[in-house]
Amino acid sequence: MSKAHPSGGPWRNFYGRFKGKSLNKAQENRLTNDLDRLSPGVISWEDNPERKPLDLNSLFEGKDVWLEIGFGGGEHLVHQAKENPGIGFIGCEPYLNGVAMLLGKIESERLNNIRVYSGDARHLFDVLPPQSISRVFLLYPDPWPKKRHHRRRFVTQEHIAPLAQVMKKDAIFRVATDIKDYVRQTLQEVPANGFNIQTELPQDLQIAWPDWISTRYEQKALREGRTPHYLTFKRHS
Repeated sequence: MSKAHPSGGPWRNFYGRFKGKSLNKAQENRLTNDLDRLSPGVISWEDNPERKPLDLNSLFEGKDVWLEIGFGGGEHLVHQAKENPGIGFIGCEPYLNGVAMLLGKIESERLNNIRVYSGDARHLFDVLPPQSISRVFLLYPDPWPKKRHHRRRFVTQEHIAPLAQVMKKDAIFRVATDIKDYVRQTLQEVPANGFNIQTELPQDLQIAWPDWISTRYEQKALREGRTPHYLTFKRHS
């Protein structure tokens, strides 16, 4: 029998953490009581072996759907959901401490347009309908700075190819990072999958989007003297 992944399904190499420091009682209660209610549907292989696509129209009442991959503590996702109540949001994050933080923010802000998947984004791509997502955010992903680990970065064909399949024509893909080599790899890998870069001049890559809210990861980068970069791509085919 093949090994089971903590988030369900056949094992895929996952490079990162599923859990860090101990959760407090309130966070544990949110994971127990709220996560199933706010999950986007049946994603696990055990309950959905045929990989039946999620019914996003039913889940979000026909709204356009935006996806944030690796939402960290959830501050950007919550900001976007508040500013765009007519949009349905899916947040994907395997790190349980971050998921617990987001659940607390959803509760305090009384948001009803966010669904949460606490697992590897590749499992979510398996069940998202083709051409169903209108906007995707990848914000300060793990940089994996050592050259031998670059294959672990999200901006590789293993991730970008299936991501492209679930995005609509003319959908927007935003990437924020403070790592120059991550910028290089992003500009190399993403256009190879049917995306056009929308930020043309090098100096424009350092201009934040008008609706941007600075995250804790960006503040750390600024304190440590690194320059944020903001890349925008449009899905053209």
